[in-house]
Amino acid sequence: MTKVVFNRTIPMIDRDSFLTPFDKLFDQMVTQHYPEITKSVGVNPMQGSAYPKVNVYEYDDKVGIIAEIPGLDKKQLQVEVEDGILTIAGDKHSAFENDGAKVIRRELKQSSFKRSFELGELLDGENISASFKDGILSVEVPKIEPEKPKKHTVKIG
Repeated sequence: MTKVVFNRTIPMIDRDSFLTPFDKLFDQMVTQHYPEITKSVGVNPMQGSAYPKVNVYEYDDKVGIIAEIPGLDKKQLQVEVEDGILTIAGDKHSAFENDGAKVIRRELKQSSFKRSFELGELLDGENISASFKDGILSVEVPKIEPEKPKKHTVKIG
């Protein structure tokens, strides 16, 4: 049998709030000394922006992004487009309601996240659709048909 014992006189230290400043300092140092790491890896592994993990699919008429985001509902997610950047953001702070109970042990992370994708000229940021079911976010970005150069004849004078 496991017994949960706690001392009310010792304040609980939240692990995330204690380690976050050290994580940020480490990330800044690595990013400053190795700026090319983002280019070689494709994402910046020193940023929280690598979450949520995604698969990106290209179809003839669109690009699809599938993100696995367990433990949230669609009210806690945002999909936004601004200046050609698609951003997926969420907030896990409200995901764990405690109804006034004191936390004895905290292992589930309560945080926010944001992940961005540059759309480029050939994707239509105005007509994006998104759905969320069973922890899977699906985003569809339609392609724009590139404008074909118009042909005309030049009269030689």
